[in-house]
Order: sequence, then C-alpha cells, then structure tokens
Amino acid sequence: MSISPIDTSALDAGATTTSKARDSSTDASAMQDRFLKLLVAQLNNQDPMNPLDNAQMTTQMAQINTVTGLQTLNLTMQTMAEQFSTMQQIQGISMIGRSVLAEGDRMSVTDGVGKGYFDLAGAAQDVNVEIVTPGGVLVDTVALGAQNQGRGSFEWDAGKYSGATGDLRFRVKATSGQAAVAATPLMQSQVVATGSKAGALTLTLDNGNTVNYANVRGVL
Repeated sequence: MSISPIDTSALDAGATTTSKARDSSTDASAMQDRFLKLLVAQLNNQDPMNPLDNAQMTTQMAQINTVTGLQTLNLTMQTMAEQFSTMQQIQGISMIGRSVLAEGDRMSVTDGVGKGYFDLAGAAQDVNVEIVTPGGVLVDTVALGAQNQGRGSFEWDAGKYSGATGDLRFRVKATSGQAAVAATPLMQSQVVATGSKAGALTLTLDNGNTVNYANVRGVL
C-alpha cells in the first residue's frame, strides 16, 4: 500500500511560536514531532485489509532521521564557527602593539635607519634593493650580494637623504645567472586595532592599511 498525503492543517492549527528566532518548518525537533504525528494519523486511518508497507514506513523513518541529523550537524558547525570567531577576536587583541610583516613596498624608517624585508622564491646570486620615491625616482641602491631562498632583510642609511623618508619605497631585484628570481617586498607595520570581515580576523596597521590576518607573513 502506498502512503497518501494527509492534510496537516488541523495538526498545525494549535501550534504557537516560542521564539522569533525559531522556525518550526526548519527546526529539527519540530520536524520530527510533525513526522510522528503524521505517522500516527496514517496508522490510525489505514485500511485493516491493506495495512501500511513496513518497508515504506522504515524508509520514511530513515529519511526523517537523516534530516534531523543534518539539522543537528548544521547547528554544531554554526556553534563551532561562532566559537572560532570569538577565539580570533581574543587572538587579535593580543596583536595590538605588535609589528607584523605584510606585502608592501613602503620602507620603515626609525632613528635615521630605513629597513625592509622580502621573500625570495629561490636562491639568488645577486640581490640589489633599490630605494625609490613614490614616483619611481631612484634614490639609492643597497647591494646584498648572494642570498638564500626565503626571508631576507636590509638596512639603509636614511640620513643622507634630504627628502621625506616616510614616503620612500623599495624594490628588490634578484638574479641567478641570467634568470630573474621572484622577490616579494614585505612592509613592517604596527597593529593599532583589530576587526572582523566575512568571519575573518583583520588587522588595522599604523599606515592606515587593513589586512587579513591570513595574509600576515610574520610577526616581529
């Protein structure tokens, strides 16, 4: 015997909303309760000469259990996401006042000494750092010679430059033989505030930029 749909308007007529945030059409407990009421109604109204098929009833019970399990899993994942976001915020507070490295070509100058960092994609036989103005005019060059793959840094005497050192940039040129080696400039900045965007922790830096915590290359 196939199971015919049953009008549930009488079952739902007395239903009341206990919370604005709770929807009986999607809540797992409410769905299970509705299913059990439907099942009891079907059993009470079945034809004694042609009773319900056990296989169909078992299939329906398995389906409602699957839906209930998915609802519970979604609730668990949502709770975990909220806990993770809270942990990120706590972690972010501890970052305030720390110096971090993120992609950028602005050079930091402290007490007349300019400093910058970079990541090399491979070993280089010759590495030069060019100090330039925002318009790209070459100010000076720092020769670093051979460098290994990975993180590198340089220092530059800013005292010999008469302009505004806060606007200076740098670019890294690295070669291995005749081939160029990719170099990513890294900018040192201090974290002044934290926030959240699309569930991800963000850091506001003293240079006015905001970066995703996942894009931070290092903490000094």
